[in-house]
Amino acid sequence: MTQQPVIVGAGPAGIRAAQTLVAHGLRPVVIDEATRAGGQIYRRQPPQFKRPSRTLYGFESGRADALHHSFDALAGQIDHHPDTLVWNAADGQLDLLHGPTQRSRRQPFEQLIVATGATDRVLPLPGWTLPGVYTLGGAQVALKYQGCAIGSRVIFMGTGPLLYLVAYQYAKAGAQVAAVLDTARLSDQVAALPAMARQPAVLAKGLYYVAWLRANGIALHGGVRPLRVLGDARVQGLAWHDGQAERQVEGDALGFGYALRSETQLADLLGCRFAWADLQRAHLPERDAAGRSSVAGVYLAGDGAGIQGADAAEWAGERAALALLADRGVAVDAARAADLERRLARQTGFRAGLERAFPFPDDWAAQAPDDLLVCRCEHITAGTLRQTVRDGGADEMNRLKALCRVGMGRCQGRMCGTAAAEILAHASAQPLHQVGRLRGQAPIKPLPMTMVEEESA
Repeated sequence: MTQQPVIVGAGPAGIRAAQTLVAHGLRPVVIDEATRAGGQIYRRQPPQFKRPSRTLYGFESGRADALHHSFDALAGQIDHHPDTLVWNAADGQLDLLHGPTQRSRRQPFEQLIVATGATDRVLPLPGWTLPGVYTLGGAQVALKYQGCAIGSRVIFMGTGPLLYLVAYQYAKAGAQVAAVLDTARLSDQVAALPAMARQPAVLAKGLYYVAWLRANGIALHGGVRPLRVLGDARVQGLAWHDGQAERQVEGDALGFGYALRSETQLADLLGCRFAWADLQRAHLPERDAAGRSSVAGVYLAGDGAGIQGADAAEWAGERAALALLADRGVAVDAARAADLERRLARQTGFRAGLERAFPFPDDWAAQAPDDLLVCRCEHITAGTLRQTVRDGGADEMNRLKALCRVGMGRCQGRMCGTAAAEILAHASAQPLHQVGRLRGQAPIKPLPMTMVEEESA
């Protein structure tokens, strides 16, 4: 093979993959949407910002610094293309858009590591389109990259470790946190302790975040059912049910999310085979223990192939790079490869514990009112989805999309796809895995009309 290997994504998985390839004498092409490498969890602030690493990343500052330094040390040994979106893949080429110049070009590849990461898993609630409502990830970006809070009195709601992490980060930064509302119950988290104890350091950090929030007078409520965002022109608060009565909390911003969902659109366009992953409650691209997909020359690593966390993403990035090298005929350390696979296998048990501690609210679809806006791009309500099932006989996601346009807008179903699938499964009385998934479509994300095409790389 003569072409440079290509890596899409410069988070923990992409950085370790690049580092491994360089260590074996290759010069990879690294393509990333962000201006600076690090991914979401280790997102770097702009160069002119001077906040200490400890302030940005807390307990993870050492890991973040090490990863950033590893990538910086690769300068001159890789071809790094920041601010660049991969918006399509076909015929052995990636279509790229450089954001600042709005120029498009093509990048050929023979071997490709896909490390596209994850985004928030969203379940809408009445009022979620009001100004002042953000995903948890969006709230974190504002704090880390833009140096600001999403409001002066912020409510955090949903479930998953990110809920408590972002609330802790906001409170430590000096923002006022009005409340943390978790749909999971304390009994869920207690039942998950044996499995989560497989990663004692991670468990300890989570327990510390909760204890710190309580010690600093921040209200924590578990087992809640969100009802609606309060306000007319913008967020004024949130109403929820605590199992006995409706309660309300005042605030001018809301950060919410229900753990993470993998970004799988590129793997789909590349032709990777998908399978249902019950633990992740999603269809995910298949990969073997080394990261090889069903498509020759395409390797999958990190949260884009299944949510496992930053540590596992680093291991998976290195393992995928070793698989790429072996397939290229380069000698690799078999013992190191086997050790990485063992680490990744052990992570599955911990991941099961997280799902037990922070279960998906699987009664959400039954509770969603008919007038709830699910697909904000195409203005499709839960009632429209249910009517399409009743009147149109839709029993599969792409059929539902064809009949009512859900998922056809700017986000291509990245924000509404989870909720639409839950409602379809409930309305058609099918198990969730049987309703399928929205097929990936190009462009993966919106493109500017002023885009100019350049010659291929």
